[in-house]
Amino acid sequence: MSDVVPDLEGFCGVVSARRGDQVLGEWSVGLADRTAGAPNTPETRFGLASGTKTFTALTTLSLIGDGVLRLDIRARELLENDLPLIADDVTIDHLLSHTSGIGDYLDEEIDALAPLSVPVQQLDSTPAYLPMLEGFPTKFPAGERFSYCNGGYVVLAIIAERVAGIPFADLVRKRVFEPAGMGASGFPRSDRLPPGTATGYKEDGRTNVFELPVVGSGDGGAHSTAGDLHRFWRALLAGRIVDPSLVALLTERVIDDAGDGLGYSRGVWLDDDDLIIVGGDHGVVAVSRHHPSTATTVTGLANVEVPTFARIRELMRAVKSDGVVPAE
Repeated sequence: MSDVVPDLEGFCGVVSARRGDQVLGEWSVGLADRTAGAPNTPETRFGLASGTKTFTALTTLSLIGDGVLRLDIRARELLENDLPLIADDVTIDHLLSHTSGIGDYLDEEIDALAPLSVPVQQLDSTPAYLPMLEGFPTKFPAGERFSYCNGGYVVLAIIAERVAGIPFADLVRKRVFEPAGMGASGFPRSDRLPPGTATGYKEDGRTNVFELPVVGSGDGGAHSTAGDLHRFWRALLAGRIVDPSLVALLTERVIDDAGDGLGYSRGVWLDDDDLIIVGGDHGVVAVSRHHPSTATTVTGLANVEVPTFARIRELMRAVKSDGVVPAE
């Protein structure tokens, strides 16, 4: 790694490269809190935006492993009278793979950064999202094609919370974060961020506190660190979070081409043999790539809106070509 240096121009956040128990390189740039003058460090927590969807998918699959859900169960059976415009043929698997065709409250095929239709401070629990999900007609029949759907992952969180009987954030903590040893990860309130958490900044210098839900749910809002994300990948593939059969469901290629040459599974993006968590929103960018055969993770977490995906892809390529040997 002596000659491998990431592109940090204009970056503000943390870039990390790890293999197994070894830190190959970590770079911290800019401020986590501009008012306090607090710098970003390798231990800083960052918002993951849609990177949260990986944990939502895994939580859902863990409930399937417990027998309280099935991939083929229809969402309508569990939603009862809520969200009546969700079609009868939409299953849990359609929601997981973004093939449900349901209308989306934040349709990225139209505007990925559109303002929310309800005040963000009202979105303080998963059930509080229901009014925001109402009134969007079906885009296409379930299973017809891939169409990235934020609302579908909130629906998964609503369903998971109902069948498990505990709040969604607690469910993710118990079923994902704790077994993975992700002690710095969680769903903090955006208006009460814990110490060591980066504030997200918009291009004009304002914070993102008025742009995002005050508490995240199934499609965004989890916070984590570069170290925790590496621990996640290792714990996942070692079978410490869910049974290997469920890991296979999380990581198998369901969609061959979901855009930009990437495949998609159920909450995980696929680029050749790399597994990817990715998210971006107002003042938030998160990318974590994992190469299973070498136990290598390259992660970029930013608290500004800066191109990150290509940087992390190039860094992973450089790490792979720098003599990284397969993990034992």
